[in-house]
Amino acid sequence: MADPVRFEPDQGAYLRSHAWLAAAGMAGAMLVLWLLGNPHVWTGAPAGLAAVAVRGLYLRSEEMAATWEIGQGTLTGPGPRRVPLDQIAEVKTLGSFVQVITKGGDKHLIKYQAHPQATKTAIERAMP
Repeated sequence: MADPVRFEPDQGAYLRSHAWLAAAGMAGAMLVLWLLGNPHVWTGAPAGLAAVAVRGLYLRSEEMAATWEIGQGTLTGPGPRRVPLDQIAEVKTLGSFVQVITKGGDKHLIKYQAHPQATKTAIERAMP
């Protein structure tokens, strides 16, 4: 029996994703303040950055522990997530995430992959 194939989250992908999220949060907060007529629109930038930074620090340990693996005909993820490989209908990449869609319509995210295309290819190769 072959060793399981593991998909572990990547620290660099996590930081890049949060940098993009911070940029969007900063712009979004500034836009809201501008639409509300606030004369201090610039305060939205540090507020958006702070919100994403706090979120990123708070969730980091949990997200970095979320490992998926393929073994014995099943894609197994954190918690009770188990997807039989023959039930996977589609695999997509979304930034540093890989989305697995089952034939029943369930969707699972394998987050913060350094090489999401390689993760997608590995899952597709393991499918019957």
